[in-house]
Amino acid sequence: MQEDFRLIVDLVLVLAAAAGGGLLAALLKQPVLLGYLLAGVIVGPTGLGLIKEIIQVETLAQFGVAFLLFALGVEFSFSELRKVKGISLGGGGLQIALTILITTLVSLAMGWVTSPPQGIFLGAILSLSSTAVVLKCLMERNETSTPHGQVMLGMLVVQDLALGLMLAVLPALDKPVEELGLAVGWALLQTGLFALGAIAAGIWLIPPLLKLLAKTESRELFLLGVVAICFGIALLTEHLGLSIEMGAFVAGLMISEVEYADQTLAYVEPLRDIFAALFFAAIGMLIDPIFLWNNLELILGLVALVFVGKFLIVTPIVRAFRYPLKTALLTGLGLAQIGEFSFVLASEGRSLGLVSHRVYLLILGTTAVTLVLTPFVLRLIPTLFTWAESIPWLAKYLDQSDIPLAVSDELPTQNYVVVCGYGRIGRNIVRLLQDRNYPVVVIDQSESQIQKVREAGLPYVYGNAVSLQVLEKAGVAHAQGMAIALPDAMSTRLCLKRSLEIAPELDVVVRAIRDKDIELLYQLGAKEVVQPEFEASLELSAHLLKGVGLTPSAVQREVQQVRNSHYLELRPDRPSSEILRDLKAATKEMNSRWYALPDLSPLTGMTLEETDMRRLTGVTLMAIRRAGGLEIDYPDAQATLEQGDRLLIVGEPDEVAVFDELAKGEAAVPAFNASCQWLEVPLESPIAGKTLADLDLLDQYSIRVQAVRREGKFLRFPDRQVDVQVGDRLLLCGGFHSLTQASQAISAEHSNPETALNASSDRSVLVPTVSLNGTLDYATAEDLGNE
Repeated sequence: MQEDFRLIVDLVLVLAAAAGGGLLAALLKQPVLLGYLLAGVIVGPTGLGLIKEIIQVETLAQFGVAFLLFALGVEFSFSELRKVKGISLGGGGLQIALTILITTLVSLAMGWVTSPPQGIFLGAILSLSSTAVVLKCLMERNETSTPHGQVMLGMLVVQDLALGLMLAVLPALDKPVEELGLAVGWALLQTGLFALGAIAAGIWLIPPLLKLLAKTESRELFLLGVVAICFGIALLTEHLGLSIEMGAFVAGLMISEVEYADQTLAYVEPLRDIFAALFFAAIGMLIDPIFLWNNLELILGLVALVFVGKFLIVTPIVRAFRYPLKTALLTGLGLAQIGEFSFVLASEGRSLGLVSHRVYLLILGTTAVTLVLTPFVLRLIPTLFTWAESIPWLAKYLDQSDIPLAVSDELPTQNYVVVCGYGRIGRNIVRLLQDRNYPVVVIDQSESQIQKVREAGLPYVYGNAVSLQVLEKAGVAHAQGMAIALPDAMSTRLCLKRSLEIAPELDVVVRAIRDKDIELLYQLGAKEVVQPEFEASLELSAHLLKGVGLTPSAVQREVQQVRNSHYLELRPDRPSSEILRDLKAATKEMNSRWYALPDLSPLTGMTLEETDMRRLTGVTLMAIRRAGGLEIDYPDAQATLEQGDRLLIVGEPDEVAVFDELAKGEAAVPAFNASCQWLEVPLESPIAGKTLADLDLLDQYSIRVQAVRREGKFLRFPDRQVDVQVGDRLLLCGGFHSLTQASQAISAEHSNPETALNASSDRSVLVPTVSLNGTLDYATAEDLGNE
């Protein structure tokens, strides 16, 4: 067979195998890149041996890395780099230096290497993490804009930039110290000159060139021009002794600041995905399953050592830069693997005689296994946090990371709106509210975004909007409304749930990142869920409908009808099995479980509106599975609980425990005609310092204290020995008139409860009441009458 035709056959085989492996991984609900790796192993020389032109295939696979890093550069941009410049440059550089130093010392002490240069070389290999794998996992989970995603990508960028320096220094590792110093100095000089040239080209050369290409209005010409720029710069960096990958990334950064960046990314993404599949399949072809099996114990030990060692290096570094503990742990776990560029270093080191063939194979095997395990580790992280938060002493340390990092001097006290997330959508919301003189409080955990908030002179809380402590500090309990515009779906769901734990009647509007999150967010208690793509469709349609003759009021009715139906007319029909699968996947990250409703439960026969379980227990019901097998996903308020039901509930472990008490009849369920009211214990209240047994509200006023809210914690169905403290918020349930008497007893207007009781004879007092369906109303005691 002709050599050029043989290469075509090999490429077709690799891409077909990658497609089959990716499909298999997708059907098994695993990351598709695992399928690509497996495909490479099968068709490679150590598998079925179907690929003959391995070197040519591996050369073409470099396009995959180049396109991945080019697209990363276009998406990441200089402005994104500035957000995490501290942890990127300082933390990333420190992580590389510490990894090399510790690896050198340990490997020399253990006898793994025979000279310091070999230890330095081994440390350089271990210091690199996988940009391609981590980026792919973050994109699949929509976490590239989260704090841990930004930190990971920032540190990975520095590692990728350091690769060029490492490749320049490698040939001089076994030379005298002065030659090593010259090699480092020359590499730094080259890198600096290249950076200056890239900045100049990004300002004066690239923008007019892209503008000229765009004027042709030819998609083909624009794509060809962009690819030529990408690989032209990549070849230049290769010629300078840096790396093709570094050049591709810098090319992306240069284009990222141009107005055609989005158009460039849209055109390049299909090429990126094809060549990325080829790249991962090429990595799979390097894996020798027989060698792995024969050295399985040693390689698994090295994999464990790498994961633990890098985790223990990265996590304290991120924490030292004042990031929350959870962000540090996520980053440490996410960067604990060895990167694909380590293959490049290992190959270069082997050719220079720095490692033997056996050590080279061990490095390849260990690297390959860490790459395969990384998607599983990243997927397992939410479960690990759920388990950790269920252990009190571990939860205490995790909770410490959720305290506010900074709070502005003066926060508004009334009629304000809390805005979670100060990205593009959050900024627009704040601007519109300010134009109408509504006070706002902004919550964000990005230092760069908080700096913008400070410059705008806005009240803010610097911290994680998912944290109860941060939400309380922002005054969610007394806010008039809340808008949630966070960058990832998980944080959005948790922020909504915990905000409604603090203020069940809060008017919350939420931005849904994906259409499949809409019903889930409504079920969690959002008053309004906005999906940007659907809203754009509605606005475009509204304009067209007005143009063809419909009256503005008729168009508005049509648009509002679509919104009221939760965009059902715009969403594709999905089978119930797919809806349930998405529901389980989303709730799995939120402490969900199936709960069998006990026989003779007092909740049997009650509607969800009557049980009011979210207010009383903090638990949210997501699905009902009847005894006959019927599934009810996202049940509405009128859904009735029946004997034999299994309930998919979401809640923290203590909330689930309280719900269990309620379902078993061990805690009292308020009568449906009763009202519930949150009441704060003010300063110098006559009941402060007393226990619930001392107050005996049940006997005096027929009032039950169903929950106590205190400093970020809920006490559901508290026992009679709980003491009442100033600042506590009590959930009182009972009759209207009884609530009037109890609220006056708790207030500081009277010296003791007896005075308050006498004062309750004033029949003109306005009483705020909340019925079990969540409706807030006011009535006079005279209207309410004795009960």
